[in-house]
Amino acid sequence: MFPLKDDVPSRSFPLVTVALIVVNVLVYLYEAALGFDPIRGARLYEAFVLEFGLVPCRLTASCPPALSTALAGAPDPWLTVLTSMFVHGGLFHVGGNMLYLWIFGDNVEDAMGRGRFLVFYLLCGGAAAAAQSLANPASSVPMVGASGAVSGALGAYLILYPNARVWTLIIFGFFWRVVPIPALIVLGFWIVVQVLNGLLTFGHDRVGGVAFLAHIGGFVAGMILVNVLRQRSRILYRRI
Repeated sequence: MFPLKDDVPSRSFPLVTVALIVVNVLVYLYEAALGFDPIRGARLYEAFVLEFGLVPCRLTASCPPALSTALAGAPDPWLTVLTSMFVHGGLFHVGGNMLYLWIFGDNVEDAMGRGRFLVFYLLCGGAAAAAQSLANPASSVPMVGASGAVSGALGAYLILYPNARVWTLIIFGFFWRVVPIPALIVLGFWIVVQVLNGLLTFGHDRVGGVAFLAHIGGFVAGMILVNVLRQRSRILYRRI
């Protein structure tokens, strides 16, 4: 299932959501530009990801000596909890994350207000980083992407708008159809897939390049934090 849009209108312009999308896209364009160097392109890109991605063993001071030496001039490892949220591993990675953020983030921002939503987003990203790092604290594989923070927005959306309709692309072989499906089903299916994959890969480095436990950690954090940060005086939406 591939969500395309929802039927919950925003009452105000989602400034923070749009700003986050713009920043993520700009950082990705910078990453892509590094690869245009015909001689050092691949090396520059790998160095950027390694320096600004979250490497769990740096947080636990358990990295191999060679890696620690190579990263001697990199940002403080705790700062990479933040920077890693804006670094992506490819066009589909950033594109998918930003699509989900656009579909679900604007309504969560609407329910919380701009300032609270920004705090919420960053906290969910931090929770995602903690979940993945605790599962494999000695990992030297950099974790990058907004997936954990965006997963938090999905968790919050599930709590706030379980009955909202999400227009979803369903593909069966060569046949496809776009149908409206309740958010409870769309997001419920999504988190079940993450949990199953997370159980299968627990204690291992990211399998297939996907940090499933980060998704789960962000999603759960979103479900919890939304009840703390939402503005309860706001009417979320009315059906007519």
